[in-house]
Amino acid sequence: MKHFITGLQFLTRIYVAKQTEWSPESFGRSVKFFPLIGGILGILLVMINQLFAEYLPFFGVYMPPHVLAILLLIANVVLTGGLHCDGFMDTMDGLFSGRSKERMLEIMKDSRVGANGVMAFVLLVLLKWSLITEMSPLLLPSSLFVMPILGRFAMLVGITVFPYARPDGIGKAFAQYADKYTLYIGIALTLLLIIPIGKQAILCLGIVSLCTMLFARYATKLVGGLTGDIYGALSELGEIIVLFVFLF
Repeated sequence: MKHFITGLQFLTRIYVAKQTEWSPESFGRSVKFFPLIGGILGILLVMINQLFAEYLPFFGVYMPPHVLAILLLIANVVLTGGLHCDGFMDTMDGLFSGRSKERMLEIMKDSRVGANGVMAFVLLVLLKWSLITEMSPLLLPSSLFVMPILGRFAMLVGITVFPYARPDGIGKAFAQYADKYTLYIGIALTLLLIIPIGKQAILCLGIVSLCTMLFARYATKLVGGLTGDIYGALSELGEIIVLFVFLF
């Protein structure tokens, strides 16, 4: 339970218990719970969607789809503290800088955001907004539930399957204590959560797994492994893929 709470309070802004010490082992042991943490985020997003789309109309308040979409995006950022967004921007800055391996890692570690990161994030938000806006109201709750689960599953795969690129860092703690056993538990939890949703969710799992492996291999080729920022980028890319599959 301690390791689950560690993962929950690191990946989200959901406060459960006061933690004064964050040990590397606890970080690593929390990785197997990432899909379950994604499930909690998914439930909250579905509840927010139902509040605005189903309950407010009873009181004469109509929420246009494009406004609902941006509110859901804001809720997702608030619930996670923008952690994965930051990782996505840093990853885009580093991997697509055209520099050496060492310089790419330095760019990703820099707290400042460059042009590549800003442009990529703006396009990411526009794409998410468009996909949610065009999503059928019947499919939107399912996609909102599956989206954060497979986003965190993508992180799980990146952490357990690929090497870590830096000698130290927060991401090192996750990779150091997460093994194949962690991967198997994470896969089992993911399947338990998404199989009841149906064939579309299972298809999402297959496509997210494939794209995660391809992008992680590409990043490993460039910088010799993955970093905490790349873990966040994998999560964002996984969420986009889920929305695409449910829409099309």
